[in-house]
Amino acid sequence: MSQSAHKFSLTTRIFIGMIAGIVIGVLLQLLFDDSGDFTFSVFGFQFSAYSIFVDGIFSTLGQIFIASLKMLVVPLVFVSLICGTSTLSDPSKLGRLGAKSVGLYVVTTAIAITLAMSMALLISPGEGLNLTTETSFEAKTAPSLGDVIVNMFPSNPINSMAQGNMLQIIVFAVLFGISMAMTGEAGKRVSAFFEDINTVIMRLVTIIMNLAPYGVFVLMAKLFSTIGGDTIFSLAKYFFLVFGVLIIHGLVTYSILLKLLSGLSPVVLLKKMRDAALFAFSTSSSSATLPVTMETARNKLGINNSVASFTLPLGATINMDGTAIMQGVATVFIAQVYGVDLSLGDYMMVVLTATLASIGTAGVPGVGLIMLAMVLQQVNLPVEGIALIIGVDRLLDMTRTAVNITGDCMVSCVVAKSEGGLDEDIYYNEHAGEKEEDVNFSEFDKNA
Repeated sequence: MSQSAHKFSLTTRIFIGMIAGIVIGVLLQLLFDDSGDFTFSVFGFQFSAYSIFVDGIFSTLGQIFIASLKMLVVPLVFVSLICGTSTLSDPSKLGRLGAKSVGLYVVTTAIAITLAMSMALLISPGEGLNLTTETSFEAKTAPSLGDVIVNMFPSNPINSMAQGNMLQIIVFAVLFGISMAMTGEAGKRVSAFFEDINTVIMRLVTIIMNLAPYGVFVLMAKLFSTIGGDTIFSLAKYFFLVFGVLIIHGLVTYSILLKLLSGLSPVVLLKKMRDAALFAFSTSSSSATLPVTMETARNKLGINNSVASFTLPLGATINMDGTAIMQGVATVFIAQVYGVDLSLGDYMMVVLTATLASIGTAGVPGVGLIMLAMVLQQVNLPVEGIALIIGVDRLLDMTRTAVNITGDCMVSCVVAKSEGGLDEDIYYNEHAGEKEEDVNFSEFDKNA
């Protein structure tokens, strides 16, 4: 590659792509509105310039980029987790990893929704609003703890992989890895095979990351060419309250927990999370961002694979702090809009339901609204109230996904430090992992 290709770091290139996409999207919306769109005819067919860019080029390339990320998730989680668990010489360590990880994820989610409701009650974003709803949502029942536990165990692991059921994949991979560790020489041969596959998959992750600036560009251009500014302004108080609580939780709560529980510097963690956070912001999916999150944890934060391969896929599945914040503020907001007084017991029910509902819920865009329907139903609030906030939820979904994956890495750092699985030399090395960001594509020309 030429020197110009290395002029900017990956983080800078992603940020440039994001800003350029936002600018292009806004310009497209301003230039090609319903009254001023440029149309032309080819062989009798009418074409719209706006549709060609937004619904054609940007939409197609954006979907390809998201699909490329999702393509990596199941093989990456499955292979990494097998490699990690097969090296555990002490089976009790796996139990400690699980208990610490789940415990911390549940605690951070409970803190998130409690903080959100406290801020919402203090600021009262829904008072004085007289909004009407036109859209209805069908609420689903929050799963019981028994159902959550039973559904973790796959009856058909191949089907679980096909459906992307992360909890079932995690359980099967852990059992498979433990079996390999207990099988002797045969297990070692299989382990070497999976280690080679893991190396190839991580190289594929690096290749996809180098294409990220272009993927981020088209995703941002598509989003900002379709979202209306009037929608955001009409619910500005709610929007900025949720956004503010997300920032507080992501920067303050995680920093305090990391420092108290591990003694590590929170500033280092937040700096090294930039690439993964930008990915999460662009994709609005913890699962799609998982390959980047795992690369960051291993190569930049120094987290051992035996820890990262377990805590991060688990976090992408059950850690929904950002979504819990949205649910807390939205519940109070909708209650105030409809003039419903919630009791202390109702608020406690919201905390419990939101925390439980986050376990086993897929980390995909928009899932927060489905979870919110469960929460509203538990405290007898009108589920159609979701229509009030759906217009601004897309932007908030992007932000809370970035918060979610930051929380995943914070918990992973704490667990790794407590288990002796964190390389602090890598953690405090500001240049750690940078070599993994660049792929010399000229290597392909030599082999051609």
